[in-house]
Amino acid sequence: MTQQKVRWGIISTAKIGMTKVIPGIKKSEFCDVVAISSRNQSAADEAAKKLGIPRAHGSYEALLADPAVDAIYNPLPNHLHVEWTIKAIEAGKHVLCEKPVGLGATEAEQLLAVSKKHPQLRVMEAFMYRFHPQWVKAKELVKSGAIGEAKMVQSFFSYYNVDPNNVRNQADIGGGGLMDIGCYCISFPRFLFSEEPTRAVGLLDFDPVMKTDRIASGLLDFSGGKSATFTCSTQLMPYQRCIVFGTEGYVEIEIPANAPPDTPCRIWLVTKEKKEEIMLPVADQYTCQADVFAKAILDNKPVPTPLEDAVNNMKVIDAIFESGKSKSWVTI
Repeated sequence: MTQQKVRWGIISTAKIGMTKVIPGIKKSEFCDVVAISSRNQSAADEAAKKLGIPRAHGSYEALLADPAVDAIYNPLPNHLHVEWTIKAIEAGKHVLCEKPVGLGATEAEQLLAVSKKHPQLRVMEAFMYRFHPQWVKAKELVKSGAIGEAKMVQSFFSYYNVDPNNVRNQADIGGGGLMDIGCYCISFPRFLFSEEPTRAVGLLDFDPVMKTDRIASGLLDFSGGKSATFTCSTQLMPYQRCIVFGTEGYVEIEIPANAPPDTPCRIWLVTKEKKEEIMLPVADQYTCQADVFAKAILDNKPVPTPLEDAVNNMKVIDAIFESGKSKSWVTI
C-alpha cells in the first residue's frame, strides 16, 4: 500500500516554526508532524506538548536518527541552514529549509551538489508565498497578458526590530534585512518573469552597532528592458507591497509575503478600462507549501521550486552586497 502521508520532524523550536509553519503543516491532509527537536530535552518536551506533537528529541542528531521521520523542516538561523540540511539529507531525509537557503551562493552550491548525490530525496527552499492563491493568480494574470508585456516589478518590505539579541540583528550568523526579507523582494520578479537578472546594483545602510544592513535597496536588470526595484528594512515602519507594471496595466499585491492564514487576500488588476479588485479565498500559505512538498515526495515527482532556484536567488543577494561595497553594477 502506498504511503498516504509524509511524517515530519521539526529541527529546533524556532518561532516561525512554532507559530506559523508547524500549524500550517498540521493542517495538510498529506502530512503528519510526528517529532520535534531542540538542543535540550526540556525545550523539546515543552514545544511538543504545546503543539500536540507525539515525540520530542533533546538533540538535532536524535531527530535525524528517528526512523519514523520522513521529512525535516529546518528553520534554524541562516548560518546553520546548509550544515543541518546536508546532515538531514545524509540521514536519508527529505528537507524543507527556510529561506535564505544559506549565507551565500557558494554555500548554496555545496548544498545543491550534495542533494544531487541523493536524487531520491526532495530538498526545497521554503518560499511559501509562491503557493498562495494570490500569487498563483498574479502570475497567471502576468503570463496571460492581462497587463500587456510585464516590464517592471516594484516591491517594498519592512519591519521595525532593534533587539540586538534577535537572530535577525546578528551579523555573524547571517542577520540583516537583505537576507531576512530582501530575499523575497529578489525572488518576486524572478518568479514573475521566469528568468534571472543579468546584473544588479545595490545601496545599503548598516546599523553602526549591530553591523547588519538595516535598509537595503536594489535595482535588477533583466532581459528585454525588464527590471525590478526593491527596498527592504529592519528599522522602518512595517509595510509590504508588490506591484507588477506592464505595457497595458498593472497588478498590485497587497500583502505579498505575510498573507494571513485566516483572512481572504486581495490583489488589484488595473488597466485603462477598469480597476478590478480580486478577492482570493482564505488559505494558509504554509499549508499550501506543505501540500506541494508532500505531494512531490508521495508521487515521486520533482519539487516545484528546485534548489537551483535557491542558488540563483543567493547569487543576486551576493551581487547586491558586492555592489553596496563597490558602488557599481555587478554582473550576476
